[in-house]
Amino acid sequence: QIQLVESGGRSVQAGDSLTLSCRLSGGTLRSYAMGWFRQAPGKEREFVGALSWSGTMKKFADSVKGRFTISRDNDKNTVYLQMNSLKSEDTAVYYCAAQRAGGNYIGTTENDYDYWGQGTQVTVSS
Repeated sequence: QIQLVESGGRSVQAGDSLTLSCRLSGGTLRSYAMGWFRQAPGKEREFVGALSWSGTMKKFADSVKGRFTISRDNDKNTVYLQMNSLKSEDTAVYYCAAQRAGGNYIGTTENDYDYWGQGTQVTVSS
């Protein structure tokens, strides 16, 4: 059974940096493209970014492009979301998700992903 566990969420100040981690267990990270989504209070869950199984393809939402990056360590079965220049509007619960790898295709919608973590809270104070 694939399980994803996020960690690293906390309260920070605007302009700070923060790195979230997501560890996959019950399988091999290499088999999955990995995505990050977030859900702010009162809003729908939205795509943040994603990384192909090989790490060669990346996609980001316009709202985070240039500030966030994603990396993966397949040996550690862990994917990371590095967030820089955080803004108050980045406040949300952040979820990682795994998509069964299909070449370098990486999805940007919830329906593209097969497994989800429980989420980790990031709060950015201005």
